[in-house]
Amino acid sequence: MPERGLLDLIISCLPDLSCREKIALSESLGDESDLNRKSASDIEALIGRELKAWDVDSSRRAAEKTAGKARARGINMVSWRSPLYPPLLREIYDPPVLLYFRGKLPDPESPLAAVVGTRKPSPASCAQAFDIARGLGRGGVSVVSGLAVGIDSFAHRGNIEGGAPTVAVLGSGVDEVYPSSNRGLALRALETGGALLSEYPPGTGPRKWNFPARNRIISGLSRGVLIVEAPQKSGALITARFALEQNRDLWVASSGVSGTEKRFALHDKRGTSKLAYDGAGVINNASGILEAWNIRLPEEERAPEPSGVKF
Repeated sequence: MPERGLLDLIISCLPDLSCREKIALSESLGDESDLNRKSASDIEALIGRELKAWDVDSSRRAAEKTAGKARARGINMVSWRSPLYPPLLREIYDPPVLLYFRGKLPDPESPLAAVVGTRKPSPASCAQAFDIARGLGRGGVSVVSGLAVGIDSFAHRGNIEGGAPTVAVLGSGVDEVYPSSNRGLALRALETGGALLSEYPPGTGPRKWNFPARNRIISGLSRGVLIVEAPQKSGALITARFALEQNRDLWVASSGVSGTEKRFALHDKRGTSKLAYDGAGVINNASGILEAWNIRLPEEERAPEPSGVKF
């Protein structure tokens, strides 16, 4: 439960407030009684605009219902005010006022690397995503990704094989794993010390507008972001944009900057190729990231073994 009872959960349920406005409101309150004394005009003065609606009672009922679901489904919550809240995520422009999670929150003392890409990758990019994520794991770096099919899945699997607790950020509630084909992978992530995170309450299904928003959390959690392969129109490029806005390291994988001719439309790499052209660093293996972060390289990563991924 959040540290102040239901207060931050109630705030997270308030309609018509942005994440930044919810954070401002949370900072202004000491306990739930402070919220009860606030009028709509008080909130409007705080956020500097008019509200479309203000109904604390309905938000409290929603919070109580959500808290019950979370308890019943083994879901934990951490508020923005908590010292357990991921520190880099706290620094972004619009962090969630509340995170829901299953498993263990990532170690705040250890850097995280986001590894993301297209849902329809080339075999070479699948293998490279797996190998890089595995190498990062062997170097003690957990990978953050979105549990989608394609590059995300290979990144999570590689990181788990490398011995790291991988972190999946969902565009749904953490009890509504999407796609369903990755439920086994989600369970494996939890069994190996990783986490499923979401800003969406239990019972929230996957909605297309949730995924661009969750990408800011993927990059926000991470010290750097690797885009393995992405076409011109890709959610991974939204993550790259957030990475730049959040002042994160940004790289592309070498497999994502070749074969961009139109006849390779099935594996369109023009998005990653443009990122490289615009100045993103090109990564061949995990060493490129670990060395940039002054992390001692495991011996096996100095002479990487061939990927064990099969297609």
